[in-house]
Amino acid sequence: MCGIVGWIDWEADLSQQGPILAAMVETLTHRGPDASGTWISPQALIGHRRLSVVDLTGGVQPMIREVGGRRYVLTYNGELYNTPELRRELEARGHRFRTRCDTEAVLLAYIEWGDDCVQKFNGIYAFGVWDEVKGRLFLARDRMGVKPLFYARRGSAFLFASEIKALLVHPGIRPELDAEGLAEVFAIGPARTPGHGVFKGIQEVRPGYALTIDETSMQVNPYWTLQSRPHEDSLEETTERVRELLLDAIERQLVSDVPVCTLLSGGLDSSTLTAVAAHVYERDGLGPLDTYSIDYRDNDIYFKPSLFQPNADAPWIQRVSQHLGTIHHEVIVDTPELVDALKPALWARDLPGMVDVESSLYLFCREIKKGATVALSGECADEVFGGYPWFHRPELLNAGVFPWARRIAERASLLAPAIREYIQPETYVARRYEETLAEVPRLPGEDAEEARRREMFYLNITWFMTTLLDRKDRMSMAHGLEVRVPFCDHRIVEYVWNIPWAMKTCEGREKGILRRALRGILPEDVLWRKKSPYPKTHNPAYTTAVRHWLVSILDDPDSPLLSLIDEERVRALTAADAETTDLPWFGQLMGLPQLFAYLAQVDLWLRNMQVSIG
Repeated sequence: MCGIVGWIDWEADLSQQGPILAAMVETLTHRGPDASGTWISPQALIGHRRLSVVDLTGGVQPMIREVGGRRYVLTYNGELYNTPELRRELEARGHRFRTRCDTEAVLLAYIEWGDDCVQKFNGIYAFGVWDEVKGRLFLARDRMGVKPLFYARRGSAFLFASEIKALLVHPGIRPELDAEGLAEVFAIGPARTPGHGVFKGIQEVRPGYALTIDETSMQVNPYWTLQSRPHEDSLEETTERVRELLLDAIERQLVSDVPVCTLLSGGLDSSTLTAVAAHVYERDGLGPLDTYSIDYRDNDIYFKPSLFQPNADAPWIQRVSQHLGTIHHEVIVDTPELVDALKPALWARDLPGMVDVESSLYLFCREIKKGATVALSGECADEVFGGYPWFHRPELLNAGVFPWARRIAERASLLAPAIREYIQPETYVARRYEETLAEVPRLPGEDAEEARRREMFYLNITWFMTTLLDRKDRMSMAHGLEVRVPFCDHRIVEYVWNIPWAMKTCEGREKGILRRALRGILPEDVLWRKKSPYPKTHNPAYTTAVRHWLVSILDDPDSPLLSLIDEERVRALTAADAETTDLPWFGQLMGLPQLFAYLAQVDLWLRNMQVSIG
């Protein structure tokens, strides 16, 4: 994986702006610690930071090709999993490759098929191609949004980058929040409206979208959307197809010239990836597979089973690792470092986020990077196959709101009255919800209950899933670690989208069709284990630490947070008992400690990024 940057201007001469480009590129060094490159011309500045994964000596970027008197310049972040097939097709059309890397396949595919090249790709990516003769830029982002891509327009200039921090280096782009930006932070956050860059004038290329811009026009259009159609395969055919797609996706994503591992929690999804990867490693004589898990010091003392976390992961991790013969590495995080990591995690994400769920992942990825450069992770299986409680519990399914943000009124009550009036949080969230429902691809004749579940799947795939993918990308790439997500293979998502609910929940269990497809691959007890989410700390010392942090902010008259919140209400919460106060922040997955940490992160973000509001 890598970091990409670009600055196009059709009216100004950019030839002398190399130092600004270099500074923008430098902010993305963490994404690409292995190499750096820039390309400078009067109209276009293109930059790149590289994390070498395949063809370590080739694939230098920006990559340039001249064909038919036209020069093309590519900056690319991603991984194509169908490179061999793509190479064969391009070679049959007369193209000659100089490297083994997928970067060259992307560039030659664009030269051959133009904007339609993305239809040929199976992978995770964000890239830009500058056509110098036409003075035209093409940007595209992968179908699921695994890789980030932001952009901004300032007068005649157009800028793009993998992360917001790179854009903010440009002197014409300032970290400003308007009413929508504040609503994103306090009403939507830590999720983000698809395509919204939070800061005024900064936008994000949505998953499955491409952008084309030249001197006279800009177009932003989807090149991929989910298609609803009747599912005609039998249960047996569906089981076999799910199994076939998943095995193929996992094996494709093991290709690498650097060490690969899997993230193992002992749950269905991560155990599946690990089992298939371990089999491939054994078959190909690659030696035992390395696996990694995370836990918290003394968590066994404080762990209490709940609906969302029915049992601890540790015994299951040991069970799977021993069964498969993996070399397992357990990363133990202590409370003080978990709290300290909230600050670099904020820097990595550019925005306030999922607090300890992100800071722990930040620390986890730091340790993984010491032994591997590529990791496979089980994200997205719950969004694609329907694993979350809100797919199954009627009161959550039919709540008529984002299921992870049902308590917006309670959250809004923590804002200063003037801010509540300015951003209208309940109205803003309701509007975003209705806009999303209007996008859902309907299936004519579908009954009301099935149609509602289709809506819920769409909400999860376009909102919740992209939030988790963003979290995983930022925390891993902060350490130059590439994380691949086989359940995000678009072929799997397309196929499972149309499987009816009764078949998805066959065997009387959530994700039943997935479990059925994995028989013989996993031990039976692992196969039927009840879902357990990404582990979080249960140590009350964490609550104490973030409470003290927030109180110190409330006691600071210079805090920029104070003008945005109802200080009296927030102070009352800091004096409350975290065990009895029912005020979850991110659905029912987080609670009062996460609220304290989130508000503290917002304060730090406003200060460090010198955010202006107006």
